[in-house]
Amino acid sequence: MRKCSSSFCDLRYLLLLAVIPFIYIQMRLFVTQSEYSDRLAAAVEAENHCTSQTRLLIDQISMQQGKIVSLEEEKTRKDKECRQLRSLVQDLERKGLKKLISNAQTPVAAVVVMACNRADYLERTISSVLKYQKSIASKFPLFISQDGSDAKVKHKALSYDQLTYMQHVDFDPVYTERPGELVAYYKIARHYKWALDQLFNKHNFSRVIILEDDMEIAPDFFDFFEAGALLLDRDESIMAVSSWNDNGQKQFVQDPYALYRSDFFPGLGWMLSKSTWDELSPKWPKGSSLGQFFKQYLEPIKLNSVQVNWKSMDLSYLLEDHYVKHFAAMVKNAKPVQGTDVALKARNIDGDVRIQYNSQLEFELIARQFGIFEEWKDGIPRASYQGVVVFRHQSSSRVFLVGPDSLKQLGIGHK
Repeated sequence: MRKCSSSFCDLRYLLLLAVIPFIYIQMRLFVTQSEYSDRLAAAVEAENHCTSQTRLLIDQISMQQGKIVSLEEEKTRKDKECRQLRSLVQDLERKGLKKLISNAQTPVAAVVVMACNRADYLERTISSVLKYQKSIASKFPLFISQDGSDAKVKHKALSYDQLTYMQHVDFDPVYTERPGELVAYYKIARHYKWALDQLFNKHNFSRVIILEDDMEIAPDFFDFFEAGALLLDRDESIMAVSSWNDNGQKQFVQDPYALYRSDFFPGLGWMLSKSTWDELSPKWPKGSSLGQFFKQYLEPIKLNSVQVNWKSMDLSYLLEDHYVKHFAAMVKNAKPVQGTDVALKARNIDGDVRIQYNSQLEFELIARQFGIFEEWKDGIPRASYQGVVVFRHQSSSRVFLVGPDSLKQLGIGHK
C-alpha cells in the first residue's frame, strides 16, 4: 500500500523548506529584540546620569552667577565710595583747609557741627555760630561733618567759605546688639567717632567742640569755652566742658553766672581734649541716643542772652579739690524739707532747700512734682554731682535733691 502520493510528498517537503527560514527569522528577531532591550536600558540609564550631571552643572552655574552678582554689587559700591572720596578731596582743596589753620595763633578748639539730612536746621545753626565766631575764627575754626550724601546738606555746607566741609561715607552694614534697636543709633555713633578721629588725629587739634545741627549758641559761647579750656588743661578729672544744662528750662534757671560740675555727661554743646579722646576712642560705644526727651525737656531749654566775660572770672572753684568744699557748703546751708508735697513746701520757704531721696523710684516721684528730668542711668540721675541734683524753682532760691549717700560723700554730717 502506498504511503503517500508523489505530489503530496512534494508539498510536505516544500512546507518544511518554508518553515525552516521562518523559524530562523523568528530566532534572529528574538535575539535582536533582546539586544535592543539591553541597549535601550543602557540608554535610559545614561540619560538619567546625564540629566543628573546637567542639574548639578546648572546648580553650580547658578552659584557662580550669584557670586558674580555679589562681586558686581561690591564693585559698584566701591566705585561709588571712590567717587565720594575724590569729590571730598576736591572740596577740601577748593576750600583751602590749610589756609584756615595756618594762622600763627594756636586754635583754642575746632568747632564741628554734626549734620546728616536737615539742610534747613543746619542753616539756622551755622548762622547762629557765624554770628559770634566771625571775629575769632582763628581761635575756633569751624567744620561741618556730614553723615551720608544728602545733596541739599552738602550744597548748603559748601556754600559757606568760612568753614571746612567733611563727609562721612559709610557703606558697611550695621548689626545691632539687641533685638529692636534702631540702626540709626549705631550710625550716629560711627559718625561721631569718625569726625572726632579726623579732627584730633588727622588735623591735630588739641580740643574739639561738638554741636548738633539743630542748636543755637549764646553770645558768651566762645568766651565760655575759652575759659573752660584752661580748666581742662589744669584738671585731668574733667572729662568734658559743656554749655548745656539738662534742667535748663526757663523755670529752673535764674543765674547766667552759675556753673556746676556733674557726674552725668550731658552730651550736647560740649568740648573735650585730645588726651581724653585718646582714652575714649578705642572704647567708643556702638550706639547712641536719639533725643527721646526732645519735646518735653530739650526744646524748652532757655538760651542765655547775657554776655558774660568768663575769661575775667576766677573759675578755680570748679577744680576737683576745691569744688567738693564749695558745693558741700551750699548743700549744708540749704534747709531740709521732708514729707509729702515737697514741691509745695519748697515754694513757701525763703532761701535754698534740700530734699532727701532714698531710691530711684523716690527720686522720680520728687522730680515729677517739680517737672525736672526723671531719667536715671548707670545708677545716677541726670545732671547730678555726688547724687545731688540742683536747680532753681520759680525764684532765685535753689533746690537740692540729695541722694542717700550724698551728704556723707560731701563730708556733711547728718542733722
